[in-house]
Amino acid sequence: MSKPDILQIGAYPEWDIEALEKHFTLHRYFEAEDPKQFVADRADIIKGVATRGDLGLSREVMDMLPNLEVISVYGVGYDAVDIAEAKRRGIRVGNTPDVLTEDVADFAIAMMMAASRGIIGAEQFVRSGEWVKQGMYPLMSRVHGKKVGVLGLGRIGYEVAKRCGAFGMDIAYNSRSEKADAAEQGWTFMSDVKALAEHSDFLFVTLAATAETRHIINQEIMEAVGSTGMIINVSRAANIDEDAIIEALSSKKLGYAALDVFEGEPALNPKFLELDNIMLQPHQGSGTIETRKAMGKLVCDNMVAYFDGKDLIAPVV
Repeated sequence: MSKPDILQIGAYPEWDIEALEKHFTLHRYFEAEDPKQFVADRADIIKGVATRGDLGLSREVMDMLPNLEVISVYGVGYDAVDIAEAKRRGIRVGNTPDVLTEDVADFAIAMMMAASRGIIGAEQFVRSGEWVKQGMYPLMSRVHGKKVGVLGLGRIGYEVAKRCGAFGMDIAYNSRSEKADAAEQGWTFMSDVKALAEHSDFLFVTLAATAETRHIINQEIMEAVGSTGMIINVSRAANIDEDAIIEALSSKKLGYAALDVFEGEPALNPKFLELDNIMLQPHQGSGTIETRKAMGKLVCDNMVAYFDGKDLIAPVV
């Protein structure tokens, strides 16, 4: 029996390619000199698409694939896939939730700690010889006992809140509805995002990106967090108005930001590089060997399940 033909939108680690090639014939879109012609030459045989959360699948490419049946996304975010069109055409879409939850939550906390205590600057202080010249490093801010806001209490947001609880922090959250398990933890539900921002010394952005959440972190929310507060984003870049956050950080209306995602990454707005009150990370929240292997396996397993006539293991639609 012939293997199903899969369009591979972006590069994967070699261990994922080995697994995928056991079950599928891969067509490497990202290596094509003329991607449009590459797809056109294979349009009738492509049954599935393997992509990444940052790359998704454009409507243009989707429209060129009349026999497309399934899309498997390497990542929890699927906002770069036209889900409405996939639903209309009956195309199944899967992603890789759960397997990256713990690592992304760990990374969010790591950014909070590193930024609050000046870890990156302090190491440079030692390496540059400034410790010898100047004496002790400037005093930084504590984390324990501070107020936390979690915007989006899904899988990742819940784990972020749990970790903050270990630091004795006052935790509030915003979600579509109040969560019973959060109430059991003693976390406060706030239905208003601005009120959550005003509450927060640290505002974690952990919600899924949708048309409704685009730029939910706007100038008003940034100013509500305030000149001593910090915004930490481990969700999607679209959830933050980047022009507004650059202005808020420049004017010190917002104290600090720690960002792992950017519009147009890796070619981020150069104005970010001019700021001294921001931590910039290369979209590495899930970047551990263990998690990336689990994500790759789930990308493959989702498609194997589909072509075996079973439901997707982690379905979006």
